[in-house]
Amino acid sequence: MSIKLGVPSKGRLMEKTFDWFGARGVALSRTGSDREYSGAVEGVDGVELVLLSAGEIPRELAAGRIHLGVTGTDLIREKLVQWDQKVQPLAELGFGHADLIIAVPACWVDVDTLDDLDAAAAQFRARHGFRMRIATKYHRLVRQYLHDGGVADYQLVDSQGATEGTVKNLTAEAIADITSTGETLRANHLKVLEEEPVLRSQATLFRSRKAAMEPGDRAAMQALCDKLNVG
Repeated sequence: MSIKLGVPSKGRLMEKTFDWFGARGVALSRTGSDREYSGAVEGVDGVELVLLSAGEIPRELAAGRIHLGVTGTDLIREKLVQWDQKVQPLAELGFGHADLIIAVPACWVDVDTLDDLDAAAAQFRARHGFRMRIATKYHRLVRQYLHDGGVADYQLVDSQGATEGTVKNLTAEAIADITSTGETLRANHLKVLEEEPVLRSQATLFRSRKAAMEPGDRAAMQALCDKLNVG
């Protein structure tokens, strides 16, 4: 047996994760071609690298198929019901920062807060006969946030492509999406509500509470955590 460590399989998240581990004396590397999802771990024994998409890692952690995984806080909290019973955050990694926000058309000059959005939603339904549509990929998080903020008379619609374009394409009146700089929102004539975001997210190392471990695995996990100075 060995400890399975799930890491994003491509792009900047993978590179930054490799850098973070490398700076702590644990070298991660991809083996084979870019299409092969296997890797190597040097600097600690008994750890196996598994390359997955960031979106797969929450599910694999919750199922206990990997022991550790690096993914965004947003994906963990959106994809896992009662996430804190399934995974434990060990360390925020200091990159992959993004906020999950609510944005409305910039021309809605009187809509800046959740109270404004609630009033606008009521007016929209009275005028059009159907609920205001908010496009998002984050249904669980956004529904809870709007409920807590007292917003009614809306419907969430699933966004499969570029969420920012749904308002321009007339398939939604507002959006809830991840943003890091806000440039894409501004380019699509959208503005962020002047509220705390739905969630502040960043790349985080999580431990599965469900993965089975033998005595040798526990020793490998402890050695890795000691080297990384986490947990």
